[in-house]
Amino acid sequence: MVTVLLIVAANLASTVVSLSLAALLGFRWLSGLVDRLVHVSIGLLLATALVHLLPEALAGGLAPQAMGWTVLLGILGMFVLEKLTLLHHTHHHEGDGHEHHHGHDAHEVGRGAYPILVADALHNFADGVVIAAAFLVDVRAGALTALAVLAHEIPHEIGDFMILLNAGFSRRRSFGFMLLSGTSAVVGGVAGYFLLASAQALLPYALALAAASFIYIALSDLLPELMRRSSLRVSLPEVGYVFVGVVIALLAMRLEP
Repeated sequence: MVTVLLIVAANLASTVVSLSLAALLGFRWLSGLVDRLVHVSIGLLLATALVHLLPEALAGGLAPQAMGWTVLLGILGMFVLEKLTLLHHTHHHEGDGHEHHHGHDAHEVGRGAYPILVADALHNFADGVVIAAAFLVDVRAGALTALAVLAHEIPHEIGDFMILLNAGFSRRRSFGFMLLSGTSAVVGGVAGYFLLASAQALLPYALALAAASFIYIALSDLLPELMRRSSLRVSLPEVGYVFVGVVIALLAMRLEP
């Protein structure tokens, strides 16, 4: 019961804090700080995945080859899901432009944001399962994973806020809908706990899939932003922030569970 409460608390904290910071940063135009958070989260996600989650999966009895296949399928699955989401969003975005041209009202335009909210709810549900899997290893792993989820969710939530505002939602309505979508993380955490606690053999696979999602997010969504900049004066501090994320993860791993 204590573990379930910790999972619920971690998911609630991750959701509320990431949404609040995303709203504050997104609405207050602190783009420089957002960039730094993106860079820190790259290091945090990669270190958590490669130095903590995957070794825990191996320690849990997952064979190296099985782990490799699980990570590969997880990365490919994330790619396919994101591709489908992007295709849908691109199609709908083009439709939104057409509607604006003809002067349809904000409610009609706003309907274009609902698929984004559904996709975000599914994403948050998966994050909840990931956090539950980590807490079933130990409290330290759970706290570190929740921190990594929070870090990568802030830039992601800012992007979603911008989509909703562009679709005609007010700031208050955007925050309310995003918060509602975020509650699916708690549902995912509780569901993940009962599923994985009753089927312990699935836990190493869940950890490997969690690592795959972190690796994919860091390398496909976040790192390309860093690679596009060529100025050494700009790039060196950005690389430094990536290592700050690695150091945060390593320090968190040293804390007693």
